[in-house]
Amino acid sequence: MEDKPGSCAAGLLLLLGFLSSVHADTLLSAPLNVTITDIEVNSAMVTWEISEGDPVIGFAITQQKKDARMLRFIQEVNTTTRSCALWDLDEDTEYFVHVQSISMGGSSPPSEPVLFRTSKESEKQASKSPDEVTMEEVGQDAQLRAGELIIIVVVLIMWAGVIVLFCRQYDIIKDNEPNNNKDKAKNSSECSTPEHPRGGILRSNV
Repeated sequence: MEDKPGSCAAGLLLLLGFLSSVHADTLLSAPLNVTITDIEVNSAMVTWEISEGDPVIGFAITQQKKDARMLRFIQEVNTTTRSCALWDLDEDTEYFVHVQSISMGGSSPPSEPVLFRTSKESEKQASKSPDEVTMEEVGQDAQLRAGELIIIVVVLIMWAGVIVLFCRQYDIIKDNEPNNNKDKAKNSSECSTPEHPRGGILRSNV
């Protein structure tokens, strides 16, 4: 009977130790080395790392404008990816980003906030390499040449149609010209003054 308090205390310590170990297994560390890459005018890419051994099954990202209260929350589970695309961003705007790891037992503390600014459209155009600009110019020139070629072909077809129509009308007029000459000659002979059979001109007696 005197051993019961000692055995109960030992059992309680074992239970507390077991619960502590379970809690330690489910506790996650905040993501490390959160980095923003591929910053564009309206998009960016966030990448991070996790502590070795953390039972991570997903992630959660909080995105917020620097001078606004509205938040965007992105969450994905059943994945081992360590990156996420941020989209539909405003041009030349600063954003804060936090990343959290997710496990079966809950979420980790948020990472340290990372601040970045999206690009300007003018800066994007200026940062293009000469090869990219040349390729775009070549593409635009090709489109312009194709359009000009189509216009030229259409104009030539129209002119060909006009020439064919003119030739047909000319042939019709040329074919009708001998018939018109015959009709004119016939009409002129019918309208001439009749002569006397002996060669004299008929005259009326007064």
